Amino acid sequence: MPTPLSLQQRYGPATICFGCGPANRAGLQIASFPGEADEVVADWTPADHQQAFEGVLNGGIIGTLLDCHSNWTAAYHLMRRTGADRPPPTVTADYHVKFLHPTPADRPLRLRARVVDSSDRWATTEATLEAAGQVTATCRATFVAVKPDHPAAARW
Repeated sequence: MPTPLSLQQRYGPATICFGCGPANRAGLQIASFPGEADEVVADWTPADHQQAFEGVLNGGIIGTLLDCHSNWTAAYHLMRRTGADRPPPTVTADYHVKFLHPTPADRPLRLRARVVDSSDRWATTEATLEAAGQVTATCRATFVAVKPDHPAAARW
């Protein structure tokens, strides 16, 4: 049975984003998949060089994981909301991360996100980062579909 494509691979294979771009081999390579009940999920494993200190993931990497995964959650939601065949290119309008516990850097992590409010042009998400079932960070963010004259309009 073939492996399903992530949202990034299906809709943005040439995307160079550090966090989620499949074409950025030096990036984090986040791969987000539609889950149950409008949730989007991703499993990701840290590398040793992404630690803040021994055994703990860097906070900037955590922010990037939550931002990019939430962005794809918003774009996918907007695509379905408007009945489009592709997600609109979206950018982060704002995001706020709360660090609840140190995030271990020595095991797989799970990202979960869902849209909690939206219009046809923007979506607000809530997301979590988990290690072994414990939520270590949360994020609330808003993403906006850009117009054709925006630099990100051709991003995927």
